[in-house]
Amino acid sequence: MSDIYSTNPRTLGRGICIITGASKGFGRALAHKVSHSLEPGSVLLLVARTETLLQESKEELQSFSEEQQLVVHCIAVDLSTREGVNETIKAARQEAVNEIDHVLLINNAASLDDISRFASFTDPEAVNSYLSLNVSSALVLTAGILQVFPCRPGLRWSVVNVSSIFARQALPSWVLYCTAKAAREIMFRVLAEEEPNVKVLSYSPGPMDTEMQRDIRRLTGVNHQLFPCQESAAKLMKLLLDNDFPSGAHLDFFEV
Repeated sequence: MSDIYSTNPRTLGRGICIITGASKGFGRALAHKVSHSLEPGSVLLLVARTETLLQESKEELQSFSEEQQLVVHCIAVDLSTREGVNETIKAARQEAVNEIDHVLLINNAASLDDISRFASFTDPEAVNSYLSLNVSSALVLTAGILQVFPCRPGLRWSVVNVSSIFARQALPSWVLYCTAKAAREIMFRVLAEEEPNVKVLSYSPGPMDTEMQRDIRRLTGVNHQLFPCQESAAKLMKLLLDNDFPSGAHLDFFEV
């Protein structure tokens, strides 16, 4: 098998990159950064709920990527549903006939939802709905893409879980968010243990200037110094290009 621990590759190679939550904020910034590091003939799948925002991002990418011959597809789906996950896997399967040497899956899609005290969550359906998008879909999507692109000699496999400091730190009134981030963290650590040829990283992008952070400020009154999404996306890309972190690691914006 290829050496997933080799350092300082020049690019991400000729690959397929799937980014969920790609229509705005951090996901959109990542799409731009990734596109610069993919070799000609690569495929970028942008996944999110809003078709218009995805198309805007696609047009931006294509305006400067003609020389890279980058193929960009938009997949407007709700990943909290079985249909949404299956549609994304189907789109990836259509690209499996192409010769690639890197599969990069960035699980970025997430939601903030209800910021309330623990005792207020008495409706199992509401809790399950939140966990469906924020935990279950990431598991099922990653498993499905692994089946579409099984590990083989010469194929580099990378999975990024966009995490948070709250995967490891409890915060009052954030039970859903903390639970989901902690669950995803251990989930992807299991993947790292099971699949030695899949490089897994949980990356905490820090407090970014996004719609979610504005909601957090409004709901909690907490004011963090916010960083541009592009700055955090650049740090993640450097980590992926250097490729010298242990599989299953959790790395924070402020640590790299």
